[in-house]
Formats: sequence, structure tokens, C-alpha cells
Amino acid sequence: MDEQTLRSGYGSHLLTRIEKAEAALAASGLEAMVLHAGTPLRYHADDMEAPFRPNPHFAHWTPLPGPYHLLVVRPGRRPRLIRVAPEDYWYEQTPLGDPFWAADYEIVEVADETAAWREAAPGAGWAYVGDAPARAAAAGVPEDGLNPAELVARLDWDRSYKTAYEVACIEEAGRLAGLGHEAARRAFLAGASELEIHHAYVRAAGCVDAGLPYESIVATDGKGAILHYTGKRTAPAERVLLIDSGATFLGYASDVTRTWLRGDDPDPVFRDLVAGMDALEQELCAMVAPGLPYPELQFAAHRKLADLLFGLGVIRLGGEAAAEAGLTAPFMPHGVGHFLGIQTHDVSGRQAAPEGGEVPPPAAHPFLRTTRTIEEGQVFTIEPGCYFIEMLLRPYREGEQKDQFDWSLIERLAPWGGVRIEDDLLATAYGSRNLTRPTNPAWPG
Repeated sequence: MDEQTLRSGYGSHLLTRIEKAEAALAASGLEAMVLHAGTPLRYHADDMEAPFRPNPHFAHWTPLPGPYHLLVVRPGRRPRLIRVAPEDYWYEQTPLGDPFWAADYEIVEVADETAAWREAAPGAGWAYVGDAPARAAAAGVPEDGLNPAELVARLDWDRSYKTAYEVACIEEAGRLAGLGHEAARRAFLAGASELEIHHAYVRAAGCVDAGLPYESIVATDGKGAILHYTGKRTAPAERVLLIDSGATFLGYASDVTRTWLRGDDPDPVFRDLVAGMDALEQELCAMVAPGLPYPELQFAAHRKLADLLFGLGVIRLGGEAAAEAGLTAPFMPHGVGHFLGIQTHDVSGRQAAPEGGEVPPPAAHPFLRTTRTIEEGQVFTIEPGCYFIEMLLRPYREGEQKDQFDWSLIERLAPWGGVRIEDDLLATAYGSRNLTRPTNPAWPG
């Protein structure tokens, strides 16, 4: 993405942020707010710090990296960005220069956090949003202004509607992930280990591990049934690869999963399962449109999975009857997707209204992260899965529904772990746009 495009898109994005922030402040009865970039986290009893990630509410305004910066937002004034730029010979020092996003800010550079708070000079009627409320209180933010629940809820709600700039950033993150996934696929087909596949991914995506939006899942064969497997063994890969990995661009994340097969194995029924899951995922993507309650995608995923498993002979009942009987529950124990943006699991997926509240997930699907009705401008993932997880299947082996399963076929398929397919979608006025597949049209499931 060229800088002129970024400048143009970001200008509109910032105007939207200012308008939404002023409305949120007015609704909360506040005069101003300070958004804090965040404080580095040091491991307990250690002198090492965890990789720093900025407060997402700060990152929603500017991609300025690093901790301690403050952003002061006051209605009717230019946003004031106080950049903390210490003299420090331990780490690389990057001059601010003239980044594409800087033109509409009043920018002040200081040498330390104490000076930053002096420049901010908060007082009565101010709010603070960040991870150091005690520091903000010491600087003059009143107690009722420290991460006030209603203001934070309104900021979370606003983040669920993406500007054109944000969509472009997520799409670029998807393009980078596409480069990584293609390199990982080739490495897998050549017989590389999980660790070597991961190395191929980050090299092609152009980042180090700390630059990924989440720790990558590179699981071969049976380890695909460990939903958050991050072991990355060094033994050569076998016949199945489940890879769940994204990339970032200017702080925005992509989140993509693919399942690949190598050679004539595994079991031909498992091959049909992988192809069927890819088709199922695309059918779910085609359902996406404004006005659809997101849980309907969860229910549809289980109905479609029931039909797929019934057709393959894994279960002896299909469709809605199987889903309502819970026969698909052990095979897909997670939600079908989540909001995506600054955070991989972006905020407000269950939020009831701008001022807060929660819409809980359906009782049968407690891990569904998104319960809102789909609206234009939202970005989220669609990621159905099917796994052979013994601890989830065990209660069914001797339960009253045991005859509804072909246990011998399940034993045949279990060594191959599982299948997950995931794309990132933008809800548009008339349906949706897949932000993942256009970056690499050759990607099958």
C-alpha cells in the first residue's frame, strides 16, 4: 500500500475517531480523555520484559509504536500526541520523521513518562483509559475518571465498525499472511518439520515471532486436535498440516487457518472431510449479510457439519436433528468466529448496546465470542472446525447416544487430528467481502 493511499485513508479515519470520541465523551458527561499507549510488562521475579503491545484504544488512533505515549482528546481541539522518546543506548532509537498519520496532530516530544504527564496536565472532568490508573490518578485524573465503564464501553462499541483505512490495513495483513501460508504449504509438502514450516511462514510474511498477532499454530497429524497447539516439533511432518497464523499491518491483524494434506494418505474419508469443511466454510461465508444474528452462523455450522459427518458415515443422524441432539458438539467445541481488528479477538462481540451490557452466547455454545447482529462495517472471522478429541468423545462412547456414532470409523480418522478453515470477512451493505481469499486465489481448503 503506497503512502499517498495511507495518508488519504487515514485522514478520514482520524476524523471519524474524533467525531466518535467527542460523542462518547458527551454521552459520558466528560470533558476530555487521555489514552495511554501502555506500560511494558516485566515477568515476575525477572528483569526481562514481555513483548510490548500497545493499549488497543491508543492504537485505534495511531500506529505509533512503543510504550508510555499519551494521546489527549478534547472536543474542539486538535488531538495532542505526547511522544515519549528517551535517550537510550540499549535499544534502537527511531526518529519520528514525518509519518503519514502525523499531519493532524499536535505532537510534543518528551524524554520520559513524568514529563509526558506534565504536558498532558489532566484535571476535573477528565478520563483516563489505560493500564496505569494509579499513575493517572497521581497526575490529576479524578477517581471516577479512571477507565470509566460507560466511556470504555462506547469506545469498544465504536471499534466494531471499521473505517475504510482499517479495512485496508486488515486486508494488507491478510496479504502478508497469504505469503506466509503459501510458503508454509510448500515447506510442508516438501517434508519440513513443524518448526521449519513456522520459520518458512515468518520469513515469507516478513516478520519475527513478536510481530505476529498471536502465536502461530502449526500442527501436524493428531496434534491438529489440540486447538491451541504451539509446540512446533522438529520431527519431519507427516500427512496433515493444520496451520492457524496471521500477520499484522500498522497494528491491525489478520487471522487465517488452512488444513493441508500430503501424499496419498491419510484415510480417503479424512480427505473428503477436509474438502467438505472447505465447502462448508464457504457456504457460511455466503450467508453473511447485515441483519443476520451472528449466532445463526453457529447454528448453521453445526447443521452443515451434521450433514457432512452423516454423509461420511461418522454419525448416523444428520441435519438439525443431529445438531439439536448434540451429536456435533464433540467435533466442533468452539465458536464459529469472532470480531477482528486491532486485536485478534476484537472487543464488543457480545456487547448489548453502546453504553454496555452483554448478550450471552447460546447455552449450548458457551465459547461463541460474537452474539451481535451483523452490521455493515464489521469485520470478523468465519472458522468452522471438526476434530477428533478423545476427552470430548469419551462421554458419548458409553452414553445413551453411543449407537449414533460409528466408533470404528472415528478410530480410523482420529490419528489425523482435525480440520479447520478460516477466512476474514467484511460485512458490506449488500452482503460481505472475503478479505482473505482474494490475496491468494489458489488457496483451496
